[in-house]
Amino acid sequence: MSKSSNPRRVADNEAMAVSRMLRISPQKLNLVAGLIRRKPVGKALNELAFSKKRIALDVRKTLQSAIANAENNHGLDVDELIVAEAWVGKNLVLKRGRPRARGRFGRIEKPFSQITIKVRQVEESA
Repeated sequence: MSKSSNPRRVADNEAMAVSRMLRISPQKLNLVAGLIRRKPVGKALNELAFSKKRIALDVRKTLQSAIANAENNHGLDVDELIVAEAWVGKNLVLKRGRPRARGRFGRIEKPFSQITIKVRQVEESA
């Protein structure tokens, strides 16, 4: 199967960006992703700028990357973009440990996650 026969991951009116290896659990990252789903990009950037969550800065960078991809690679109008999808996935988990009482071993897991943001151009209806 040739590469050209594969369907495109994004439509003509869409663009996306992915951030991998974010040092936060997927559950916590999904809380921030839920803030921006199905919102206009201007409002979503504003939400992330004033969020108290530490990871909001990295999510904001990813959203700005998706907006830049839409403008430069796909020729879309930035003012008509909305965050169509924002989904979170697992990445690797560092396993660490700590000695506990009676010779036991307390396991400490340090999870990494990734976020994918897809923006779509929609025509504003009057």
